[in-house]
Amino acid sequence: MGGGSEPLDTKHGHYLGGWGNLGSQTQKGITTYALSANRQRPLAGTLNAAVFNSWRRFRAQALYVIPPFAAAYMLIDWAVKKNEYYNSKPGRMADLQAAEEATGGGSVRG
Repeated sequence: MGGGSEPLDTKHGHYLGGWGNLGSQTQKGITTYALSANRQRPLAGTLNAAVFNSWRRFRAQALYVIPPFAAAYMLIDWAVKKNEYYNSKPGRMADLQAAEEATGGGSVRG
């Protein structure tokens, strides 16, 4: 089925029309609008909207996120300081004195 001059409908022998007009009636009552590509602004206001939308979302979630993170930070900070104290000379001396008091002055090791 080569060029456009021979009929597309070989059974009935008449030309149906080109692309977009394959023998159907023209449509009425449909309005289409077009805008030139150089007049469109697809990213208009994107940066401004992104900043304010991000701030709004952050503010909405802050009370759900910040308190658990603050509590976890304080717990870890306390644990690190306690560990540093237990592994220092004063901490070991305090632990040795506590063990002597618990055993009544006897040997700790057995």
